[in-house]
Amino acid sequence: MNEFVIDKKMMRRAFSRAAADYDATAVLQREVCTRMLERLDYIRLQPEKLLDAGSGTGWGGRKLAEKYPAATVISLDIAIGMLQNARSHSGWWQKLFGGVRQLCADVEALPLASDSVDMVWSNLAVQWCNDLPGTFVELQRVLKTEGLLMFSTFGPDTLKELRQAFRGVDEHSHLNRFADMHDIGDMLVQAGFSEPVMDMEYMTLTYDDVRGVLQDLKAIGAHNATAGRGQGLMGKNAWARLLENYEKLRRDGKLPATYEVIYGHAWKPAARVNRDGAAIIKTSFKIK
Repeated sequence: MNEFVIDKKMMRRAFSRAAADYDATAVLQREVCTRMLERLDYIRLQPEKLLDAGSGTGWGGRKLAEKYPAATVISLDIAIGMLQNARSHSGWWQKLFGGVRQLCADVEALPLASDSVDMVWSNLAVQWCNDLPGTFVELQRVLKTEGLLMFSTFGPDTLKELRQAFRGVDEHSHLNRFADMHDIGDMLVQAGFSEPVMDMEYMTLTYDDVRGVLQDLKAIGAHNATAGRGQGLMGKNAWARLLENYEKLRRDGKLPATYEVIYGHAWKPAARVNRDGAAIIKTSFKIK
């Protein structure tokens, strides 16, 4: 058994329960979304149909609808509670006539036709996929030719302080594993995308204590949903070791929680055919 496989049922329940309080806590997620939106200013594309894959409470989808008022935005999320929360924030005119449509589904198995959307947008969602290479194949499938994939995700250094503090506490897995930026670029090429561009930045949140770190993760639904997680509450001795380990990382009176944020975008190219009828796809991989 792979101890890092995500339990999708548990993940779905956790995000649904967190939906009501998500926006008040998801400071980093909102900031990353804002930075992604700014990048669209340099993209010459006016999509008619746009998929927000892992839409959460719909804040990003509403911003996309404002930026592309003529487009239909499909807000897709695995957690029904997130979609219900998003709907509660829409005005009656949007519910009846708006360009945002909702779909409860898994990003790894999209219930959408091939070549059906002009843009796929995904903010901090694909790290919850068990088969990331297969997920990129699926996203490429639903994109139209010359369509754009733009996404963000977390890299291996995410929550490195918490990961270090958990080391040696017990035998269970406590955090998800995250793919390296270079590996993600290779996955995009293998999935058939053209000219993938990747870049990364670190963002650090600070807390007064360890409980604050864990409470924020719980509030946004980012529970430990790996198969190798412990099935009960952490014991007193294990909790004491976790506190002791994290306290060693305190700087300027605060405990840091670092996130490695990876950004990527790539295009679905038109297939070229050689004399034998075989398709040729031009690919390249750039790191900014």
